[in-house]
Amino acid sequence: MDILKTIKERRTIHTFKQQEVDQALLKKIFMYGTYAPTHYMKEPWRVKIYQGKGKQDFVKAIIQSYQRIGIIKKDNDPKTAKLIASMTKFLLNIPHHALIYFEIEDDPIRYEEEYAAVCAFIQNTQLAAWEFGVGMLWTITPYMHDKEFLKDIELDYMKTKIAAVMQIGYPKKIPHVKERTPIEEKLTFIEK
Repeated sequence: MDILKTIKERRTIHTFKQQEVDQALLKKIFMYGTYAPTHYMKEPWRVKIYQGKGKQDFVKAIIQSYQRIGIIKKDNDPKTAKLIASMTKFLLNIPHHALIYFEIEDDPIRYEEEYAAVCAFIQNTQLAAWEFGVGMLWTITPYMHDKEFLKDIELDYMKTKIAAVMQIGYPKKIPHVKERTPIEEKLTFIEK
């Protein structure tokens, strides 16, 4: 394993094969995520993976949230029904949805520490997945901020923050490399 090569070659995957990733491999991938830096070894990350028939209620909750927040209309228009059917099919065709969340800290500094640790966990997980030929899409979506959505998936919105929803599966297509801004444009050395 060449970690520097993996960092450069990992890609965000938007289209997945229909094949599910074996549960033992998913456990292994997420286990590597746990080596992320974490303040006071709190390991704040929690993960719910929706797969198989378990995706149906999750996707239904997403669609209902999109209707509540106005992304999808609440009407009987055939166009709306077609949009819902299309979105539902698209989401159900993704092999796995991993909801990454953590308990909210009252102290704002601790909250930022926990959130940062969870983000490091997510990146470690993505890098490990890539090593095993598994692709991921790290999503931050409007429904994550919908209190009713959290209730629908049995999380307490007063105590829980969703950091991301990872779409997971074997890549159908791997995007081309997108060049990065030279680090010299973003890096400043202060010597005095």
